[in-house]
Amino acid sequence: MHSDTATLPIDMAHLPAQVAALIAQLQQQVQSQAREIAYANAQLEKVNFELARLKRWKFGATTEAMTAQQRALFQDTLAEDEASLQAQLAQLQRDLPEVPQTPKAPPRRPRRQALPQHLERVEHRHEPADTICPTPECGRPMQRVGEDVSEKLDIVPAKFFVHRHIYGKWACRCCQQIRQEPAEPDVVDGGIPASGLVAHTLISRFVDHLPYYRQEPINARSGVHTPRSTLASWGGFGGASLVPLHEAHRRFILTCPVLHADETPVPLLEPGSGKTRKAYIWAFARSHHDGQPGVIYEFCLGRGSQYPVAFLAGKGPPCKEPSWNGTMITDQYAGYNAVLDAKVYPQRRSALCAAHARRYFEELSRAGPAASAIGTQALQRWARIYHAEGAFAQMDDDARRQARQQLAKPLWDEFEVWLRLQRTQVLEGSKIAQAIDYSLNAWKALTLHLDDGAVPIDNNLVERQIKPWKLGAKNWLFVGSQLAGERAAVVMSLVQSAKLNGLDPWAYLRDVLARIHLHPSHRLDELLPHRWRAS
Repeated sequence: MHSDTATLPIDMAHLPAQVAALIAQLQQQVQSQAREIAYANAQLEKVNFELARLKRWKFGATTEAMTAQQRALFQDTLAEDEASLQAQLAQLQRDLPEVPQTPKAPPRRPRRQALPQHLERVEHRHEPADTICPTPECGRPMQRVGEDVSEKLDIVPAKFFVHRHIYGKWACRCCQQIRQEPAEPDVVDGGIPASGLVAHTLISRFVDHLPYYRQEPINARSGVHTPRSTLASWGGFGGASLVPLHEAHRRFILTCPVLHADETPVPLLEPGSGKTRKAYIWAFARSHHDGQPGVIYEFCLGRGSQYPVAFLAGKGPPCKEPSWNGTMITDQYAGYNAVLDAKVYPQRRSALCAAHARRYFEELSRAGPAASAIGTQALQRWARIYHAEGAFAQMDDDARRQARQQLAKPLWDEFEVWLRLQRTQVLEGSKIAQAIDYSLNAWKALTLHLDDGAVPIDNNLVERQIKPWKLGAKNWLFVGSQLAGERAAVVMSLVQSAKLNGLDPWAYLRDVLARIHLHPSHRLDELLPHRWRAS
């Protein structure tokens, strides 16, 4: 009976004024407490989300670089174990007595990819020592009717050799004159390394990420003593030789009207203190849809907007180089606001990375039930958008813009309506609200690519070009000085651009180092990765 009467409606008009005022006050307190509880639940959800993400980072398998390396090492170990067991099994089978067995159909052997045709072939002939028919009644010579060929891949470690430059002397006995060809300029003037060895040293450090102290014993195994100080000096000479080409490469990159931009920290050694501070590598890459790819890096002491502003600014006489104008794809880091300020640079436009917006919903999909449901639905919508974008990859800019307007724009419009509807149903301060606001607050820049076919949907291209720096920092541990960081940016810009153009970085760098000292300065662009042709 008590529970039934407690739920009966209260007629406030028939109650005394004091009782009605007390009930109204209690109702207000209940509503206030309900709002406080809802806010506390939102904060609790946010904290639980952060704790779950930390646990995933600490204990769970992720798709980040370190986890991928661990997975690769584990797979390598399995391959080694499998090969070892197969070898042991084969040895045991050879030791067993032969037992007649019923013939079986030959097992289907997996089709192995053919070895590259450009590799050198060393032939080993295997012929029977006696080619007389072993049948006692016959004894005639056997005829060769064919052959079976099997190829096995092998390797010879780095092979050092010596170039001997012999300069002949020619004299005129009558006039007492001597004629001789001048010495050819090289990367290290008066030194022993040829351009190929300098290129190998730079590639080992900036592509294979081998510090000089690890290159020294590798060279020693071939009987060549190269102290790390000597290797470092070769790297310094090589980097200095490439500075003019790097400047030409910068001008080439900034001719693209659509740029990717990103930045990443690298540790910089503080002189005298033995400690490191945080420096930054800024990366700028030509559009993913541009036919001539390229990336350039700049080593800076900070992350402030003054660094990209200065990099993109035009240069005065004698170069008379205008400032860059166009569309830049970035994340929502505030440092790019000054670079893309429409009042200062009316010819520049900001396009935001869709992959960054998507990552917020990917994190939601791994959180609690409510957040996971919204995150999963959002990821399904992102999947449809990216599936449509993938169909436009091979189109030219005009065709891509038209296809985006017809096929992708309706998906984005529907996605926006869905996001705004979900936003009205979530609490302020929650992780769901944060993920939705990240997209809605920059919707114009996030969908700018729909009106311009030359603008990529995301910034993944330049993020991939940032990864070599992260991998290198794990091996180098730190950058030794500001000059060393600037030199690394010079080499990495050219090497990574060579890889983007499908070139062998060592072959490219070796040829450029051999030619750059005699190459006319007004034709320096011929040595850029997108125009290079081997001499």
